[in-house]
Amino acid sequence: MTTYIIIAITSIISYMAFNNYNMKLRMMFIPYTVHHNKEYQRIITHTFIHADWMHLLFNMFVLLNFGVVLEKQFVLMEVAQPELHFVLLYFGAALFSTIIPFGRHKNNPNYMALGASGCVSGVLFAYICILPSTPLTFIFFPFFSIPAYIIGLLYLAYEYYMDKKGGSGIAHDAHIGGAIFGIAFMCLFHFNEVKLAISALFY
Repeated sequence: MTTYIIIAITSIISYMAFNNYNMKLRMMFIPYTVHHNKEYQRIITHTFIHADWMHLLFNMFVLLNFGVVLEKQFVLMEVAQPELHFVLLYFGAALFSTIIPFGRHKNNPNYMALGASGCVSGVLFAYICILPSTPLTFIFFPFFSIPAYIIGLLYLAYEYYMDKKGGSGIAHDAHIGGAIFGIAFMCLFHFNEVKLAISALFY
């Protein structure tokens, strides 16, 4: 499955970058260099590197849990070339998640970001769009389950609050951008499935 391939490649490259700062620096998303030096590859390369093991493991754990199920849903929905469809979702979220940070920091040479969080956010919200009522265990409440759409709303509220608050050192705006892309992607390509899933919440 594509999810496993992405996890494997991301884990290998992240591990290599852990031990090679110059490699990490070349792959980071730095809006200033994207804008002034036309280093557009950073929009994608930053998704393959992470700050540390915890950062990597968390992102890959979430991707594993939701990406595998989402890929199976694409197959059940008889999507043509479901693997390519998933790749478009994943890396489309990477691109979209950089839009807000780019606009904010394109003239700030000190801003740097890395990690697959924007992509993972896109996958998570694509999942929520077609399986909104699926019970999920929320990390802060491990002893009972919460419907996926509730977790999605809580996630967006938290990211918005933390983005406005600032000072966390985390690209909350990228997470929001990835989430928006995941929703937009599903509404564009799978509107009927999303409509049915949402309608089922009220019956």
